[in-house]
Amino acid sequence: MSMSAARPHHWPLANEARYLGPHEGADPMDVTVVMRRRGSHPATAAWPHRAAVSRADFGTQWGADPADADTIRNFARDHGLTETGCELHRRVMHLRGTPQALQQAFGVQLGRYQMPDGGPEMIGCHLPPSLPSDISSRVIAVLGLDKRPIARPHFRRPAATPAKTYTPVELGTLYQFPAALDGSGQTVAVVELGGGFTQSDFTQYMQSLGIKAPTVKVVSVQGGTSQPGGDADGEVMLDVEVIGALAPGASIAVYFALNTDQGFYEAISQAAHDATQQPSVISISWGGPEDSWSASSLNAMQSALQDAAALGVTVTVACGDSGYTDGESDNQPHVDFPASSPYALACGGTKLVASSTAITSETVWNELASNEGATGGGVSASFALPTWQQSMKVPKGTNGYAGRGTPDVAGDADPNTGYQIRVDGQNEVIGGTSAVAPLWAALIARFNQQLGQSIGDPHEALYGIGLAAFHDITRGNNGKFKAAKGWDACTGLGTPKGQALLDALATLKTGTDASASQ
Repeated sequence: MSMSAARPHHWPLANEARYLGPHEGADPMDVTVVMRRRGSHPATAAWPHRAAVSRADFGTQWGADPADADTIRNFARDHGLTETGCELHRRVMHLRGTPQALQQAFGVQLGRYQMPDGGPEMIGCHLPPSLPSDISSRVIAVLGLDKRPIARPHFRRPAATPAKTYTPVELGTLYQFPAALDGSGQTVAVVELGGGFTQSDFTQYMQSLGIKAPTVKVVSVQGGTSQPGGDADGEVMLDVEVIGALAPGASIAVYFALNTDQGFYEAISQAAHDATQQPSVISISWGGPEDSWSASSLNAMQSALQDAAALGVTVTVACGDSGYTDGESDNQPHVDFPASSPYALACGGTKLVASSTAITSETVWNELASNEGATGGGVSASFALPTWQQSMKVPKGTNGYAGRGTPDVAGDADPNTGYQIRVDGQNEVIGGTSAVAPLWAALIARFNQQLGQSIGDPHEALYGIGLAAFHDITRGNNGKFKAAKGWDACTGLGTPKGQALLDALATLKTGTDASASQ
């Protein structure tokens, strides 16, 4: 048994690092300047009413203004920084400079940090960059000055051998994934901030299920690479194997980035805008408590997720494995980001018991008593209540704030009713909301295949369809919030009745087509 079950909290985040003193190295560093978009905000491609903007047209409508880029370029040159790349359609400029030059340009003090359990020293900066007003008005964020980790993977291993576990295929049957569909013609992107992909394990796993293995392409983002051999391999292989098993007709592209604000932003942005792979779904199983993000990093991430929504890409995100506190020590409610973004389909977790092909009981995943995790869920303190949630009785958040409720949907996540997968040459069982994001990503790939177009941002449609197409979870809690009839802050709308959901989405489309032709 892996040690990680006994140490559920072994993914420290930036604010846990100790300051050791000023950064004294002279090696150049690479930063990403995220620029504001031209025009107002792009319309979300919301099923079935608004079509996606094509990747080819996105830049001219919603990319960065070339005049903004020139202004930033001149500023960079004046401060001795070198431009290493600029992609106006993605709104990014890449700059390189010595720590000294970067500190002067962006008004920061770089320091040396180390996690409490030791490990390598990291560069970080205590305060956010400050820019002159003519530059700051054009820039959303400067990412890459802080190399401390921003997110943790949301997977859990059971403490003891569980009595009941499932292959992803069995769960697809229990959740009535539409038969005769396999995601053909779709590409599912997976964002990873650590770990590595092992082709031989994947091939062997798919063979054990009797399924032809789909193609997996590994994409390196900003210095991130696939590096098998660490604990995060459990995350990578869980994601890829769930998608491979449930959407074997789809291609899979895994974007490996460093676990920093720069890496996470770049991975989402590159996947959303990737004109070669052209993913229609992005699955993300990493995140961190909403209040652990700096305002500018949060805004940059939010703008990348908004790009995805405008491009018609659905983003499924795990909403955390530590119950209502999201692993924070103040015992207050916290939600996980990016799951809490209104552009993310936030995925919560259940404990699922089945007999042959039928679900016999499904309750909120909560193993907090044995320190084995529980589904995240609650109310955002950063994002306001969206229109599509206004009739859902979302409870008020901290200080009475009317915030976005998470999760939106759910699926089996309890490691004690976990997923049979293969990691680093071993068959094992893994759970966590990390499993639910790829489960939903695979389901949406099947939907897109049948509907002949991407459903894009699914919130309006899913909340409109409501409980007819979901297993409503009404029992259990995540330490604070309780399951109830209808939407709740543990399991959202519930777990999928796949075929019923597809039928409802198709009906929405037919209705729109009919009204458009009149």
